[in-house]
Amino acid sequence: MADAEAPKLSLVAKLVVAFILVLIVAGIVWHGVSIPTFRRIWHDLVARPDAPMRFRFILQPLMAAFLAIRHGLNDARTGRSPYFWTMVGNPRKRAQRLNEGLNATARIIFLGLVMDAIYQVIVLGRLYPAEAVIVALLFAFIPYVIIRGPATRIARRWSRASPHQTS
Repeated sequence: MADAEAPKLSLVAKLVVAFILVLIVAGIVWHGVSIPTFRRIWHDLVARPDAPMRFRFILQPLMAAFLAIRHGLNDARTGRSPYFWTMVGNPRKRAQRLNEGLNATARIIFLGLVMDAIYQVIVLGRLYPAEAVIVALLFAFIPYVIIRGPATRIARRWSRASPHQTS
């Protein structure tokens, strides 16, 4: 079955994208863009798994993986191409698939932004808005992008193998 027309971004996804843009601009205005800024971000990212609220490093990717598997199974059932490679290799369908991913993960990304902001204020004593965006996308959107395609491929292999099996 061919891919349908591009879905529109949901209101939640639009709000999350707008919030991300505001946080990026705020981060650049407050903290600038420099080598020491990138070193601090890297240091903070590496130090976080041992810090308080580390449950979010498990919770966010698990939620994204659950959605990715569910959508990957649906892609296999409807005959759609794998998610990531369609975004990379098919410019005509790139916006459509990106919108699907943003619609699917918008709430998880927002949750990640809020949890990271709370973490920063409590543990670091300061808010680094652009860093919160990096963490939220790294642990919410990236796992979704990585897992959805393989979920589609695995589901297709299982569906092809099942008619040959006898009960």
